[in-house]
Amino acid sequence: MATSLLRVPPPQELLRPLAVPQRLLLGPGPSNVPSRIQAAGGRQLLGHMHPEVLQVMDEIKAGIQYAFQTRNRLTLAVSGSGHCAMEAALLNLLEQGDTVLVAINGIWGQRAAEIARRLGANVYELLKPPGKYFTPQDIEQGLVQHKPLVLFITHGESSTGVLQPLEGLGQLCHRHGCLLLVDAVASLGGAPIFMDQQEIDVLYSGSQKVLNAPPGSAPISFSERAREKLLKRKTKPPSFYLDMGWLANYWGCDEEPRRYHHTAPINSFFSLREGLAMLAELGLESSWERHQTNCTRLCQGLLDMGLELFVKEEKARLPTITTVRVPEGYNWKDITAFLMDNHGMEIAGGLGPTVGKVLRIGLMGCNSTGGNVDRVLRALQDALKRC
Repeated sequence: MATSLLRVPPPQELLRPLAVPQRLLLGPGPSNVPSRIQAAGGRQLLGHMHPEVLQVMDEIKAGIQYAFQTRNRLTLAVSGSGHCAMEAALLNLLEQGDTVLVAINGIWGQRAAEIARRLGANVYELLKPPGKYFTPQDIEQGLVQHKPLVLFITHGESSTGVLQPLEGLGQLCHRHGCLLLVDAVASLGGAPIFMDQQEIDVLYSGSQKVLNAPPGSAPISFSERAREKLLKRKTKPPSFYLDMGWLANYWGCDEEPRRYHHTAPINSFFSLREGLAMLAELGLESSWERHQTNCTRLCQGLLDMGLELFVKEEKARLPTITTVRVPEGYNWKDITAFLMDNHGMEIAGGLGPTVGKVLRIGLMGCNSTGGNVDRVLRALQDALKRC
């Protein structure tokens, strides 16, 4: 009788086994997941308030503090991707009518400005062409002109391949009564960053790039200056899910007993914990050196092929994601499709302001190897002959 009431049959595709191809992910992320991290994520589920899970969360917090080089007590992982951490940072810091200055030299500044506008903030934009970075003089000019409460800037601009210098920006912001908010989704673990020494007030990243964990958990940390700003809010954050007061308690960042806030993605936490453990075992300095070495090798190989790098200044090239101009006479879609179909390899086209202009090649975490540099260069040579 119950069956006769059904009008939608079981979908045939769900009656077949799941099929996932093996691919080498050398795009801007996600990157491949090592077997050790896969195994961690495949562990049996535990309850989100079990003491063993809270212990894993404490270990994640310590791993983030190491990766960020911070002693901030308000350090945790948001249950969501890097985008989610961006939103969490902005909606906890900003209230309606607050002034924010957004440094835009690619898509992530554009996204931050969009989120800030939705929060009712007064948004001012500091603009640079894609492929360029901001100088302290650029920043100071914007701070003097707009007097913002928060400056947003991207450390690793994955849409353009630019590594933004951060030295001195924290001190500059604090001299002008401003908090410094930095996006390090594409750079964490691949390029040096020192949250406390550089006086960064809010820093966030993602799990799926250098940390080689699946997307879905995003490290974030708030300085004492930023934490005081949260405590002095006149209104509650507009999102309950991303309310840093609740999250701080769940992660054991305050002095109160931990309370239930949401059902966390436990297995994502297991994976993130293992990614942070692998970074700790390798060591930050070794990781930075490895990424720089392989980026340099890749850039030289691309130049030797007669290709043009999008970021002209060598010091401004992001070690994790290299951008190369699409050669004249080629369609980027043909090249990326050829590599996927014939070499089982992903590289990506441009994003935001670089759509149609560049190819983006990512070498992150376990994927940053000399062998992968050689492999992608051979595949690209093959594509340029045949496309």
